[in-house]
Amino acid sequence: MKVAIVGASGAVGQEFLRVLDERNFPMDELLLFGSRRSAGTTYVFRGKEIEVKLLQHNDDFKGVDIAFVSAGSGTSKEFAGTITKYGAVMIDNSSAFRMDDDVPLVVPEVNPADALKRPRGIIANPNCTTIQMVVALKAIETLSHIKTVHVATYQAASGAGAAAMDELYEQYRQVLAGEEVTVDKFAYQLAFNLIPQIGSFTGNGYTEEEMKMYNETRKIMHSDIKVSATCVRVPALRSHSESIWLETERPLSLEEVREAFAHGEGLVLMDNPEKKEYPMPLFLAGKDPVYVGRIRKDLTVDCGLAFWIVGDQIKKGAALNAVQIAEYLVKEKAL
Repeated sequence: MKVAIVGASGAVGQEFLRVLDERNFPMDELLLFGSRRSAGTTYVFRGKEIEVKLLQHNDDFKGVDIAFVSAGSGTSKEFAGTITKYGAVMIDNSSAFRMDDDVPLVVPEVNPADALKRPRGIIANPNCTTIQMVVALKAIETLSHIKTVHVATYQAASGAGAAAMDELYEQYRQVLAGEEVTVDKFAYQLAFNLIPQIGSFTGNGYTEEEMKMYNETRKIMHSDIKVSATCVRVPALRSHSESIWLETERPLSLEEVREAFAHGEGLVLMDNPEKKEYPMPLFLAGKDPVYVGRIRKDLTVDCGLAFWIVGDQIKKGAALNAVQIAEYLVKEKAL
């Protein structure tokens, strides 16, 4: 098994290294690729020092079985042909191919078999907020078809990359020191603030991030489900939170809902209001599952539910989901 990581020096690229090691992913060789800025950098993986190679249009991917790509949609589009030329399966973390009809969009807990049909040799990793939401929605969908979802996201700085995390640290320091605040990675100061925009606005008033949640959820779940999202950047460092309201075709009891969440694949039930136990991003960074709490009836509709989820968007929302796709392909002997 020969594996490659494209974008090895980024936040998700570094998470790929950790996740592959943690899960003891079977491989004989690992190749790392990056831009001119990161080429030549070395990283240690399983006791071996590996140098980042410059990503080029050449034969470097000959013999590669799986390529995890997290270098932005522009790079993915430019290099997809080069990466897949000799048969490598490209698991792409960007938005470049997510809605293409001939590219499966996969969350292993929800639609793993979609990964088996990939005519272009590409499998798309969904948006981080979509991934953790559909893992939770899957548990409910097994009880009753979900008609509509309203969701408000609370997205950590790390969703914009490692440099954005550094900027948030620096902004807090600058504010407390009485210095002028540096603003670069976001439209406004994030420290001590909330920014109700992630991605550019589209013609219908929703942002690109919000429309991703609408479109990707329908594709992953093979459903007519409707999703209305409001995506907000919050001054947390890592792990995204989501407040979800949904309507099902039939009324569900809280007991059966909790049971479904408790046994749902990739989920952990953390719902004990009396003891103030509910998911919070500060305590769940670096964890694999999606955590569910604050489960209650929606008071506005008879078939409505409300709940709160938290997941590490760099891990489950990116690297881990991609590695789980690869694990499924290995298990199914589908490489």
